[in-house]
Order: sequence, then C-alpha cells, then structure tokens
Amino acid sequence: MDYVIDCEKVSKSYGNISALRDINLKLEKGSFLAIFGPNGAGKTTLLKILSHLIKPTSGTVKINGILLHDEDGEIRKNIGVVSHNSFLYNNLTSYENLEFYGKMYNIPDLKNRIAEVIDEVGLTARMHDPVRTFSRGMMQRLSIARVLMPDPSIIYLDEPYTGLDQHAAMKLRDILKNLKKGDRTIIMITHNIERGLEVCTHVAIQVMGRIAYFEKIENVDRDKFESKYFNTVGKEHY
Repeated sequence: MDYVIDCEKVSKSYGNISALRDINLKLEKGSFLAIFGPNGAGKTTLLKILSHLIKPTSGTVKINGILLHDEDGEIRKNIGVVSHNSFLYNNLTSYENLEFYGKMYNIPDLKNRIAEVIDEVGLTARMHDPVRTFSRGMMQRLSIARVLMPDPSIIYLDEPYTGLDQHAAMKLRDILKNLKKGDRTIIMITHNIERGLEVCTHVAIQVMGRIAYFEKIENVDRDKFESKYFNTVGKEHY
C-alpha cells in the first residue's frame, strides 16, 4: 500500500532529552489525523520533522514514497503549515498579503486564485481591509488561505483553535470539513477533543514522545474518548 506519510521508528533527541521516541505513523491519501496529547509530548516536534524543518535523530520519514533527506525541495512545495505564527503583514490587506505570497509561489492567474481561497475561508467581504483590524479567528482563517494559495496536497495545523471564541471555532470547523472533502492529507494538533473528533478520519494520542494510541474514527467511541485520553495520558506518565 502507498502512504502519503510514512514514519518508521522516528526519534528526536536534544542532548539527553528525548522529544520523540520510535514514532511509527502511516497515513493514506485523504486522511485527516487529529493528534491529542499534553504539553511536552513532542507533537510540534513531529510536525517540524514532517515539514522538513528539522531532521530526526534516527528513523526514516517518507512523503509520497520519497525519503525526506533525499528530496530536492519539491516535496516542501506540496506541504502547507498553519503554525502559531500567522506570517501575515498587519499593515497589508487580506488581498495584499495573499498577493505577496502568490507572487512568491509564482502562482498563475493570481487574481482568480486569491478570490478562490479568500472565498473558501469566508473573508471575501474583508478582502480589502488591513489585517491589523482582524480578530484572532479572522487571522487564523487568513493564515489558512495563505497556506492554500499553492494548493498543497498535505496540510499541517498546530493548535488552530487556540484563542478562538465559540463562533470563530465553528467557522474554523466548517473550513476544516471543507478541506477534508478533497484528496488532501491533513494532520492537526489540538487540545480540543470535541473539535478534533468532529473533523478527523484518524485519532492519535501522543504522550512523552510516543504515539500511545492510534485508531480510525469509526472505531472510536466518542462518548468515552475523553476517559480514554486521560487514562492513556495518566498511564504513560505514571
């Protein structure tokens, strides 16, 4: 079977500190993995390795069958990352921000592409407003639009619900559900169990650098998952 993301015994150490320990992870095309876990579990470190931002200490990572350390930059063009930093310019408008990144990516038919992605995140009415006037939720949606500009086949989201009120969280949920409809492969880190279970096809619990639980969403009892989470986290910690 061909996997879009294929990790084999991936570990990452910083001196004597082990951030990741023997991570094995395989995701098929179109999968949406929600990773839950306490702070310090190594979740962001895993995303950085999958984004080719840092190298693992040991183990192998393949993206679309290609070893990350062998690739020449083409794989990175197909990966979009929504992190804690929006990478938006506050004094520019939504349109100007997306135009800037569109030119960086050499996107053809740029005007229409901007219109498409800004509509996809529900910000058409604020297209020409400066980003400094945006709420946290609107900034997050525009960050997703920025990532969507080159139409990546893989998207990573690191705590996208952080700081969002209920209305903004519902808007984000709808956007993520829409992203899920295509063939994109998505990994999202979140502490919000309810929101994560709403959109994912696979669930993982990461504790102390290890994936302690991994399952398809259809095999998960949503009513009992919170108890499963705390039992898994507690067991791994103690």
